[in-house]
Amino acid sequence: MAATSATEEFRSARDFLLRHREDYATAYAGFHWPRPTHFNWALDWFDVIAEANDRPALWIVEEDGTETRLTFAELSARSNCVANWLRAQGVRPGDRIVVMLGNQAELWETALAAMKLRAVVIPATPLLGPADLADRIERGGARQVIVRSGDTAKFDDVPGDYTRIAVGGGPEGWLRYEDAYGSPHAYEPDGPTPADEPLMLYFTSGTTAKPKLVQHTHVSYPVGHLATMYWIGLRPGDVHLNISSPGWAKHAWSNLFAPWNAEATVFIHNYTRFDAARLMAEMDRAGVTSFCAPPTVWRMLIQADLSVLRTPPREAVAAGEPLNPEVIGHVRRSWGLTVRDGFGQTETAVQVANSPGQPLKTGSMGRPTPGFTVVLLDPRTGEPSDEGEISVSLAGRSGRPVGVMTGYVGDPDRTAEAMAGGYYRTGDIGSRDTDGYITYVGRSDDVFKASDYKISPFELESALLEHEAVAEAAVVPAPDPLRLAVPKAYVVLAECWKPDADTARALFAHSRAVLAPYKRLRRLEFAELPKTVSGKIRRVELRERTAAGDVTVEYREEDFPQ
Repeated sequence: MAATSATEEFRSARDFLLRHREDYATAYAGFHWPRPTHFNWALDWFDVIAEANDRPALWIVEEDGTETRLTFAELSARSNCVANWLRAQGVRPGDRIVVMLGNQAELWETALAAMKLRAVVIPATPLLGPADLADRIERGGARQVIVRSGDTAKFDDVPGDYTRIAVGGGPEGWLRYEDAYGSPHAYEPDGPTPADEPLMLYFTSGTTAKPKLVQHTHVSYPVGHLATMYWIGLRPGDVHLNISSPGWAKHAWSNLFAPWNAEATVFIHNYTRFDAARLMAEMDRAGVTSFCAPPTVWRMLIQADLSVLRTPPREAVAAGEPLNPEVIGHVRRSWGLTVRDGFGQTETAVQVANSPGQPLKTGSMGRPTPGFTVVLLDPRTGEPSDEGEISVSLAGRSGRPVGVMTGYVGDPDRTAEAMAGGYYRTGDIGSRDTDGYITYVGRSDDVFKASDYKISPFELESALLEHEAVAEAAVVPAPDPLRLAVPKAYVVLAECWKPDADTARALFAHSRAVLAPYKRLRRLEFAELPKTVSGKIRRVELRERTAAGDVTVEYREEDFPQ
């Protein structure tokens, strides 16, 4: 397919970041967002790089060893078939499609096909139940759903006038996705795609409230994730493994836009139960060069023998929640590379990161990524400060960053609040040092005071994770008549440790040894941590449980005097 001026503008910006991938100062000072008037990433970028391209774009390995490999050229042709077939089923520009598929080839085909059609994708994890799906169809205004055959029954009682499409066969009334492959391999778009048209609607994970509906355009994610490509350190020809569930923003970040912006291969290993040794064996076999995983996976990985991986990846990153320093240290000792944190949200591309080749500071998530001007706003005064709410300037050096959402659909008040004063406000608190490095403190809702001292749950959780008994931890405020609140930890134990008084004694002793007196742990409970379906800890639920006095067996520091 012929390159357009939008294609060349995009390529020029991408190549600039590739040339300066280890020169942060030059990349940050010289990068300017492409701002095309019309742009369709699937047509103007993917199909261009896919022409006569027999390199693998997608490589999926199943638990039983079977594989699916599709080249760039094959995916381009297959997505054309799907686009033509969906158009024949009545899909029109602006239609909203709930896509609830696993890590399977049809997911990527559908994503590309919907873009070509100018339809709007509402990604949904297969873990959702009927109530969540009803909410997504109603609030999202969905006109079509595309789901796995095994999930069709979830829609039996979900009301709405929408077309039902099943992958792998479905009951009566459902269209067969496989019929799409009989459609023509050449696709002719209806016309140019306005760059500011909606492309994706994401329901957030809902860690603190009802999920918000985030709107992204044909540039805010496809072009915005040039910053994500830069952070990961992706290069043409790389084999990139990102462990993420479909339906969540990080999947689009690192399993769609960032790797294919770089012309890298997306590698997937599907499993029902995490097996570190098997994962590393597949990484070796596939020659994985870059690896991204959430902190939960990194914490499980370090329980295994990392030396099993004979050829570690060149790049390793973590996102979703801050990665604790002890995990970074363990991987550095085993693989000889440093896991680099990145910070972003469903609402944006990566805003702050440790990019390749840069000096790293323990505990810091790095500096603003190219194209983003990040300011810390004092929660009381709203003025820039060395500590405050992490906020993205909507003016910046070269105008509004491309990689920021347009707003929350159907919620103008929440959009206005998030965008107040010329900033996109993340709701996360950070601190900045004299070199410009930003350290994550916590969600504004999670940070609390004890005896008038500010407590960062993340800092205390990181300290707890240094102890070999702790697999996961979450810290919340517990009511206290003298101090107003004291830090309480909910702890998931590592294997071979018992949830008893002896373990509690060891953890309180560890807390005294590594934390300042005003920060140290005062209460402790062994319990599973409530999480969103995307795997993030729901501290709000733990706060509510603690405030209500809902306790099973709780240990207190005063029970174990020094």
